[in-house]
Amino acid sequence: MLGGTEFVGRAFVEEALAGGHDVTVFNRGTHQPPAGVTGLRGDRSAAGGLVALERGEWDVVIDTWSWAPSAVRDAASLLAGRAGHYVYVSSRSVYAQPVSYGADESAPVVAASADDGEGGYAEMKAGAELAATAAFGDRALLARAGLILGPYENIGRLPWWLSRIARGGPVLAPEPAELGLQYVDARDLALWCLDAAGRGLGGAYDVVSPPGFTTMGRLLEACVKVTGSDAELRWTDFEAILAAGVRPWTDLPIWLVGEDHGFMHGGDTSKVVAAGLRCRPVEETVADTWEWLRGIGGQAPMRADRPAVGLDPAVEAELLGMDRIHRRETLFDTD
Repeated sequence: MLGGTEFVGRAFVEEALAGGHDVTVFNRGTHQPPAGVTGLRGDRSAAGGLVALERGEWDVVIDTWSWAPSAVRDAASLLAGRAGHYVYVSSRSVYAQPVSYGADESAPVVAASADDGEGGYAEMKAGAELAATAAFGDRALLARAGLILGPYENIGRLPWWLSRIARGGPVLAPEPAELGLQYVDARDLALWCLDAAGRGLGGAYDVVSPPGFTTMGRLLEACVKVTGSDAELRWTDFEAILAAGVRPWTDLPIWLVGEDHGFMHGGDTSKVVAAGLRCRPVEETVADTWEWLRGIGGQAPMRADRPAVGLDPAVEAELLGMDRIHRRETLFDTD
């Protein structure tokens, strides 16, 4: 496991250990490896940083790297003769925009190179895919994840909703409640990748739940239930929310509209479902994330390279006030 101490990498390590695998974790040492693994120290972005990987053999390599593709190139090239399979956790962001609703793995990918340094997220992920494939060929599994949720999340999306709803009171919720969502629990991503690698699967798979696997309403209602708060979801017209300058995805995490929603929540995942992906109910993902969040004091860790998410309380209060006035006027409308 290249990395293995945060969010997705940690999910892979825990699921691999639970499955009875011997696990080696290679990281820089900024976080301690989980108990039960063999730890190797090194910085893959530094000259000579892969020395610890120059000896040893592994059945499967898991790589979640999101920066310069050249780092994946170097690691994959070094391990190609001593590892059976290479799983690169990529992203559906590699697809060239615009991406239509219902797109699958055959959609065009952005131009990139395995030799690139740091650049745009899509280009870095696409370049890393090329690097893994160049070294391992059909022994490279490219797991193109979409929205990833679950315990240990260090992006802040589901933790923000849980924390906001736990505070109680009226909560701004974007209509429609029936808006379909598509995501993958990090643990289900890990389980499928480990199994797929063991079966020798290679090539690209969009590893995410089917479109409409859950809805915005079901997700937020699950947050209300697990937190046990007195939160009241105030479903508000999404155009009014947008008109107030609220940014989907950033101010109100997970929520998207228009073409962005079609891309993030509308991918055709029939290939990965046919290959065995199973997704646990959203209520389980929400409950387990809340249990983890409470266990660490309620403050989720945040990646330094990602922007903070969440709606300004003052903006929410103003929108909720406008909604209350609108509902009062509707109640007394005699036309």
